[in-house]
Amino acid sequence: MLVRDLMTPDPVTVTPDASIKEALARLARLGITSMPVVDDHRRLCGIVSEADLIRDLVARDPRAQERPVEVELLFPPHSVEEVYTRSAASVRIDDDVASAVETMTALSAKSLPVVDSRGRLVGVLSRSDVVQALARADEVIAADIDEVLASLGHEDWLVEVDDGVVQVSGPSGPAEHSLAHVVARTVPGVVEVRVE
Repeated sequence: MLVRDLMTPDPVTVTPDASIKEALARLARLGITSMPVVDDHRRLCGIVSEADLIRDLVARDPRAQERPVEVELLFPPHSVEEVYTRSAASVRIDDDVASAVETMTALSAKSLPVVDSRGRLVGVLSRSDVVQALARADEVIAADIDEVLASLGHEDWLVEVDDGVVQVSGPSGPAEHSLAHVVARTVPGVVEVRVE
């Protein structure tokens, strides 16, 4: 699977000059935990998360202290520019989802911005996008594979799917085995392919 197959296109973004309050409102309204920061040409600048936005904004409640201590920041942040992460990891639209998942897990990232060849933001790939693809029903996966094989003139091949593991019966030579394997691997939800 390629990133383009699973990503959410045209994600909600924010610009560096947006206020902290505006960015917080977007996250809260959409129920998301981070969003890409882009310039006026939709080039990726970085990413801003809930943690970035709330880090210096919650004042200490004097009732929680035995002896109230009043400590105020001299210059609390006012814009996204002051808090966002500039060196955000990203993936390209034609990258393999397996590589994107490796990056997400290595960085403990919940999502990754997706950019085109010019560095412009075109989508976001989240862990939940991958989970939804892997959770697809076996019948739906089989139907998708059957459809692609039929479009290639191989409607006589038998496709069975059990827990995301695809079994293709019918290909007779190495080239056909390879074709069956490649076709099945492009369908979201496939975890393994066996060809007989």
